[in-house]
Amino acid sequence: MAKTKTTVEPLLDNEHVKELLAILRDNNSPSTKDFLAVLNQVGAMEKQLDTAVKELTAMRQELKTAQEQNHPVKATLQKAVIVMQGQVLDLRERLANLKQNVIDGCKNAVAAFKENSISALDNVVRFFKIRPNLENMRDTLAKNIQYDDKAIAKIEAISTEYHQAGRHLKNMGRTMLGREAAQEVKQPGKLAAVISAPFRAERSHFSSIKGHVENSLITLARLEERAAEKKPSIREALATHNEKIAQAQKDAPNPERPRPANAER
Repeated sequence: MAKTKTTVEPLLDNEHVKELLAILRDNNSPSTKDFLAVLNQVGAMEKQLDTAVKELTAMRQELKTAQEQNHPVKATLQKAVIVMQGQVLDLRERLANLKQNVIDGCKNAVAAFKENSISALDNVVRFFKIRPNLENMRDTLAKNIQYDDKAIAKIEAISTEYHQAGRHLKNMGRTMLGREAAQEVKQPGKLAAVISAPFRAERSHFSSIKGHVENSLITLARLEERAAEKKPSIREALATHNEKIAQAQKDAPNPERPRPANAER
């Protein structure tokens, strides 16, 4: 999906979103607060994603440093950068689709209001087909977070092995000189910590975005529940329908019965 003005600008600045919000507020709609909460959650997702893009730029710089120092984690980092670029681009695409669905929902809701007045917005959530978007984003983010956890663990494991190998070489030299071998086991080195830092930051951003997605789903569920409460049951709908039929029959004119052909004149 190509970026357009509507998907680049913040949702709260979109003309269709602002128009629907104004209608809901002017009519004291109980859905206003929850609808605004969803919009704010989407805005928070965008900010976190922008920060994640900056972290990805930092990762490229760390990769350059690792390559220059011929550090053993460079291959892992190089693969991770490529994967994370795809993750960020995919997330940006999903977020753009989510925003477009919100904007389209606002257009349809405003059109319904103009045609049928405020009663059309009793079930305002029906205009927004965003639950699948949010659920897919939640599941994708969970996988991305899991990937970051594995990448961090792998970098630290490789770095630990690297330092242990160095310690073994040093101990060989100490043994040859008749000295006692060093038993200290070093933690992952400073460079490994620097290299894993962008992964930790990325994981933090993904976790934050996932939290906003989950909060949006909770708020969406409240809107759906409110709409279900207002929606009449099947029994009530049938009763209302039968009452209308009975009233129509009662109000209908009663034409004279035709006289029998052999009736006396």
